[in-house]
Amino acid sequence: MSGFDKVVSSYEEALDGLEDGMTIVAGGFGLCGIPENLIKEIQRKGTKGLTIASNNCGTTTKGLGLLLPNRQIKKMIASYVGENEHFEAQMMSGELEVELTPQGTLAEKMRAGGAGIPAFFTATGYGTAVGEGKEVRVFNGRHYILEEAIQGDFSIAKAWKADRYGNLVFRKAARNFNPMAITAGRIAVVEVEEIVEIGELDPDEIHLPGIYVNRLIQGTFEKAIEQRTVRKA
Repeated sequence: MSGFDKVVSSYEEALDGLEDGMTIVAGGFGLCGIPENLIKEIQRKGTKGLTIASNNCGTTTKGLGLLLPNRQIKKMIASYVGENEHFEAQMMSGELEVELTPQGTLAEKMRAGGAGIPAFFTATGYGTAVGEGKEVRVFNGRHYILEEAIQGDFSIAKAWKADRYGNLVFRKAARNFNPMAITAGRIAVVEVEEIVEIGELDPDEIHLPGIYVNRLIQGTFEKAIEQRTVRKA
């Protein structure tokens, strides 16, 4: 994309250039705020050998979990994987490489990647399997391990509202992971529920400026729920 207007007309155009073996940073928290239509487009394209960094890998039938039956994911970097039977089976069989990462560390790895910070020290994971083989430093008497930032060839994410320049507004829990995931991709693709004209967004309500966004598309969304709980009145 060139110029200020980031809007594209199709999901095929939105993911143009995505190739086998690339790394994708994906936003979303559970099934909340996931770029569900972009994920379906990756499934349709059949792109394989992917490394994906995301909080979780969807469920057996939703979100990033759609990419597992066709073995499109080679490596998954995630903090939580408990809702996906395909994930469990492929991880246990050795088909899927998995790098489990503490949730806050994963968010910071994305944020650091977007900020051009190659690595950082954190106390989280020291003395556990997470810290094995990693550089250790002591600051103020406390041990910290070195964690490398994450950068992707693509990032995919969902926002609630945007203007045509790509300035984004997120809604509630969908703000988890999506903003930092967007910044961590060399090509950042965002799908939104509504696109408004320039000047309609109050600058004070913009959560992420459009400078981080390369492509923008408006979609319709299912908004699935992992586990629906009901209670008798």
